[in-house]
Amino acid sequence: MTLSQMKYIVAVDNYKGFAVAAKKLFVTQPTLSMQIQKAEDELGILIFDRSKQPVTPTEIGTKIIEQIRKIIAEESRIKEIIETESGMLKGVFRLGVIPTIAPYLLPLFLETFVKNNSSIELIVEELQTDQIINGIRKDEIDAGILATPLNYADITERPIYYEPFHGYVSKGHRLFESEKINVTDLKPDDIWLLQEGHCFRDQVIQICSSQEDKKRDEKLSLYFEGASLETLMRLVENNFGMTLIPYLLARELNSTKKGKFIRNFTNPIPKREISIVFQRTFLKRQIILELEEIIISKLPKELSKKKEGLIMDIFN
Repeated sequence: MTLSQMKYIVAVDNYKGFAVAAKKLFVTQPTLSMQIQKAEDELGILIFDRSKQPVTPTEIGTKIIEQIRKIIAEESRIKEIIETESGMLKGVFRLGVIPTIAPYLLPLFLETFVKNNSSIELIVEELQTDQIINGIRKDEIDAGILATPLNYADITERPIYYEPFHGYVSKGHRLFESEKINVTDLKPDDIWLLQEGHCFRDQVIQICSSQEDKKRDEKLSLYFEGASLETLMRLVENNFGMTLIPYLLARELNSTKKGKFIRNFTNPIPKREISIVFQRTFLKRQIILELEEIIISKLPKELSKKKEGLIMDIFN
């Protein structure tokens, strides 16, 4: 089996179809189909079940594709070894960032990273956690910045900082007059949440998990799950309930008129771990190290890379 055939097979698995895979690889569909058929004939097995839509690997095909991905990754390491030895960081680097981090973290480091690494073409996408992990596994994304731990055997996590949460409380809410709030003050049905699929939603639910016996505020008769933190904040600003927001967002708002809605937590302060994640066999480690170093250098001094004893770890 040739390396080209291996790449064709991986592309069909990634895009779940021969036509799309051919288009992405800039080859004709007959060429791609013929080369995969030749590989299957050589191996004496069917890699794909073509009767299903979308196209899916057979049971043995799944195992073959997993091994092919490892071979392609090792082949690509040759280029990385040469580039590392030359001291040159270059090429395309695809970064996924979750929506509750991207708007507040990216402006801190992007300019410096691009300026210092003009030979790197940085492509940034705002994606949810599952999309980032799937993209990494399919080699569509090189690395992600998201909340951890994930505890996947094939994914490496490098924590870069620990970010506290803040309350965002409407004027009519029972906690608005409180100078600080405690986790025990929270009612799980009294907080606006993001839609399913956002890890920030899961984090808020975990913070409130010990408060499940508390009943819903009878005055709150509106039920809503938003697609963005900004939407939830608008509800709060219009005198509906409360939500939680991350430190970097609260920091931006403190000096504005919206700062009046922000409430700090008393100890233990709930927080989330933010990490750069990538596959354990990942190639572009030097770029990741450069990215990590720049991000940490641009973070507010209040954000620590280490866990602090007085901060509540919502994941353990």
